[in-house]
Amino acid sequence: MGRDATRRITGQAPGASAGGVGTPAAAIQAASGGGAVESKGAVESKGAVESKGAVKGKGAVSNRESRYLPLVTIYDEGEAPVPAKRVQLLPDQTKRLITRNQSPDIPFDRSINPYKGCEHGCVYCFARPTHAYLDLSPGLDFESRIFYKADAVARLERELSLRSYVPRPIAIGTNTDPYQPSEKTMRITREILRTLLEHRHPVTITTKGAGLLERDLDVLSELAAHNLVSVAISVTTLDNTLKGQLEPRTPSGARRLRAIAALKDAGVPVGVMVAPLIPWINDSELEAILEQAAAAGATRAGYILLRLPGEVRELFAEWLAVHRPERAQHVLNLVRDTRGGELYRARWGERMTGTGPVAELLRQRFEAARRRLGLTVKHPPLNVESFRVPTPQGSLF
Repeated sequence: MGRDATRRITGQAPGASAGGVGTPAAAIQAASGGGAVESKGAVESKGAVESKGAVKGKGAVSNRESRYLPLVTIYDEGEAPVPAKRVQLLPDQTKRLITRNQSPDIPFDRSINPYKGCEHGCVYCFARPTHAYLDLSPGLDFESRIFYKADAVARLERELSLRSYVPRPIAIGTNTDPYQPSEKTMRITREILRTLLEHRHPVTITTKGAGLLERDLDVLSELAAHNLVSVAISVTTLDNTLKGQLEPRTPSGARRLRAIAALKDAGVPVGVMVAPLIPWINDSELEAILEQAAAAGATRAGYILLRLPGEVRELFAEWLAVHRPERAQHVLNLVRDTRGGELYRARWGERMTGTGPVAELLRQRFEAARRRLGLTVKHPPLNVESFRVPTPQGSLF
């Protein structure tokens, strides 16, 4: 969807005033469908810890309180607590490692997320609201208070050994990134992959990772030799300035393209995900990302339209107010056009790609580029026949 097309749809010229969306507080009002408001003292932004602007190395610009807290703290300007800058790693003792789902619009019924919270700091991340369940902020807390799956190998083998267990591909990285920075020392994703290899269990991976993913090429290539793995690299932008604002602690787009090439050279089936696609922020890069991914060795492609569940609506509006104030209202209007007039609508079959004229233009552009570039390869189903039930002795690794 070109910018001329978006102008025709919304009737607003590029660079037009954001309609008062120039501060985080005003952005929240815009995201909620109300008008802009001026704040001259106490800040009550649904529990937001106010930020004066971008936070270095972070995607969110505030630390909004959990919606489930019984009390909301209202701070006078300048008195709000400063969120921790250093990452805190905390053990996650969730009873089950493998999460099940029955969603009709995703291609897997089980997943593992080695981490809860994500250091990558992608402001648009649809997983941010999960931190609210922990009475933590989906804002900066989500990026700095990371929960890791403790005793992952033992828990995984215990679940794989259940008599009722039927092997099907386990999706890794569907919520938070399995190759976020702490994986370098924690090595939880690597140990999960080694365990799945030992027991010949199929796995799919979605990640923005690059260097850490390449660290595991030895395991991934062996999984691929048994038709047990498929990888999708998510590329949001090739513009490093935008990347630094939108997803500050991720590898660059160019680095992710090199990871695609490395996977291809190692014999690992690899595709590209253009995600999320944000009207008037990165949609102009759609074809370029697909072209460069195909040149690097990707054989299939997908995309996901920007999703703004729960607190992500306000967090994204705040981000627009700080980083793109001149087009903030226009972007929100385009997003509403793809979601039936709302900023998000979680309906089966439409939550990934949206509806309406803007969404249809994006779909047509994606399909045309995908076919032109041959990103349509259908790989055979991953191997479930070689599964080895774990023995009481546990892993040999």
